[in-house]
Amino acid sequence: MCSKMAQVLWGCLLLWNLHISPAYSMYPGIKARATQRALDYGVQVGMEIIEQMVKKRDIPNLNGSESLEFLKVDYVNYNFTNIKINAFSFPNTSLAFVPGVGIRALTNHGTANISTDWEIKSPLFRDTGGADLFLSEVYFTGNVILTRNNFGHPILKLQDCHAQVSHADVSFSGELSVLYNSFAEPMEKPILKNLNEMLCPMVTSEVEALNANLSMLEVITKIDNYTLLDYSLISSPDITENYIELYLKGVFYPLGNLTDPPFSSVPFVLPDRSDSMLYIGISEYFFKSASYAYFTAGAFNITLSTKEITDHLIRTSQGLGNMLSRIAELYILSQPFMVRVMATEPPLINLLPGNFTLDIPASIMILTQSKNSTAETIVSMDFVASTDVALVILGQRLICSLSLNRFRLSLPESNRSNIEVLRFENILSSILHFGILPLANAKLQQGLPLPNPHKISLVSSDIEVLEGFLLISTDLKYETSLKQQPSFHGWESLNLISGQWRGKPAP
Repeated sequence: MCSKMAQVLWGCLLLWNLHISPAYSMYPGIKARATQRALDYGVQVGMEIIEQMVKKRDIPNLNGSESLEFLKVDYVNYNFTNIKINAFSFPNTSLAFVPGVGIRALTNHGTANISTDWEIKSPLFRDTGGADLFLSEVYFTGNVILTRNNFGHPILKLQDCHAQVSHADVSFSGELSVLYNSFAEPMEKPILKNLNEMLCPMVTSEVEALNANLSMLEVITKIDNYTLLDYSLISSPDITENYIELYLKGVFYPLGNLTDPPFSSVPFVLPDRSDSMLYIGISEYFFKSASYAYFTAGAFNITLSTKEITDHLIRTSQGLGNMLSRIAELYILSQPFMVRVMATEPPLINLLPGNFTLDIPASIMILTQSKNSTAETIVSMDFVASTDVALVILGQRLICSLSLNRFRLSLPESNRSNIEVLRFENILSSILHFGILPLANAKLQQGLPLPNPHKISLVSSDIEVLEGFLLISTDLKYETSLKQQPSFHGWESLNLISGQWRGKPAP
């Protein structure tokens, strides 16, 4: 009996799992893949950043005590303060992917020139002055691990850190420099010992400080007055010998409503390429969620007055606005009119190889309104406007523009028997073609933000439309004088050089 009951329970559990798994499976809306070329460029840029960073960093004081047997001195207490790195060189530095682990950083044969103030105390004398310290054969290796926290923020960890400085040459300056330099060599060994004990904790401290900044990034950002974009990490990255791939949620929400859209994301696979530094895959789900969010927020409802139509069409179609206005006013007994366009469903997104289309199901109405009276619908019709979507990257944003492909119109309806409603089709078609679409394209010029850290630009970018997703292939460029602000709120404060954080905690 118990055996049969157990089988029934297991069967129910299996059916339940089969039932809920499709609803709770989450695939990314955006994938970002960094290749070995990105790491190689990161080494070059990293050296520039580190050079600026270490010159501004406060290095902990170095102190200790040593006996000087050749001077018959039991002990000499020394304290090095105001330590500054003036120059350094790491000629053999590399970054490499460690499959399933992270990114290994390696440098050897490094050198550094350091200036410092010093103070010496002993039973026989006490003095202060300056000194120069030359470090050579600097070696460092460690694995940088990228994970995520419960809020989807990226988190960095340093594992297997090993750092060592093999040689240190101290040169004292001052009135008694000849004397001090005579016993500088015995002090180099304890200096190296203390310095080597400090290096990995110092690097770990820098990583922890960076994590504090990363945890404050806004992974849900306001795009405009209609929508929010969630680009949080949904899982830890995949790492192979050739790349690291990040998985971002990539979903739009109506402003003030974080309910997921009533459709699921689907998996997609980035092509196996390595010519560019970065590949960004933007899924059809990303665009569909944007369509649904804007529709839910009412962004696709437009009402234009006679003056707005006339003014805009005069600018865009060389006098067609005046003609349409006169024709419409003739039919509507010379009363001022309004055109109202409303999407009846979220626009349909289709991404096929080389083809990005947007089908807009909507209704269009011409209304007239006399003074002190309610609006009256003169004529209305439903239509589906099929548009082609052109794409370009400007700055750090993906810009879309629509061009009308074809119409599918329903039979117009009118409550005025004296109006030949079929003659309105050309008028309404022209209003959409020369009025509504240009207005929509003007709004689309704001673009969709692409994630870019502080002072990193996307260059030599290429866009491909593939089956079910958009592929952006791009290189990266670090520019210290870049005035372009990062696309996402919070990134502008993630300044690795200054070490200052001005952001606010994410909600």
